[in-house]
Amino acid sequence: MTKNNMTRLAAWTLTPLAAAGLALTAPAIAQSANALSSVQSHLKATSTMTADFVQTDRNGQRLSGKLTLKRPGKIRFQYQKGVPMLIVGDGSRLTVIDYEVRQVQSWPVKNSPLGALLDPDRDLSKYARLLPTGNNDVLSVEVKDPKRPEYGTITMVFVRDGASPAGLRLRGWVALDSQNNRTRIDLSNQKFNVAVADSAFRWTDPRPNRRGR
Repeated sequence: MTKNNMTRLAAWTLTPLAAAGLALTAPAIAQSANALSSVQSHLKATSTMTADFVQTDRNGQRLSGKLTLKRPGKIRFQYQKGVPMLIVGDGSRLTVIDYEVRQVQSWPVKNSPLGALLDPDRDLSKYARLLPTGNNDVLSVEVKDPKRPEYGTITMVFVRDGASPAGLRLRGWVALDSQNNRTRIDLSNQKFNVAVADSAFRWTDPRPNRRGR
């Protein structure tokens, strides 16, 4: 598979997916509620974030880039030089732009697993579950909408960090689609609540007779 095709496959896993369920025991529910409350506090306390990211597909192929996030609803995955793909959330829609084939596809952000990350006001207790990590300093949270499982699943990983909002730092996440395509995003050099202009979430439309957004 070429690098560009691999990028396309990984990009789709950030858009609507299908997921399997996960049951929790009664003691785990109480632990989950405390952890989810901490995660919710982190999301509310984080208005913006920038970070470097490394994207790894199920075959172990890796790409890097720059992530820019601004809540609610805005996110940008700027891939490394030579990769003609861009993923942008403008506050309402998540768009995948393929400049090589001049193709654009978009979905409502809320229909994507990334909606859990981008909307700090959503109640995590209704659609998120704590996964065991064996480390009290690491929180792993699986998120999906139980009423709309076709929207997909995302597992976000946080580490405790007193210098980060609400004492948590997003380390990355894993997305899995119905074809068992697994994509992992690892973050580094996170910077929280820095100035991010709305212009960072504009993009140039590659289709003929179209203008940028």
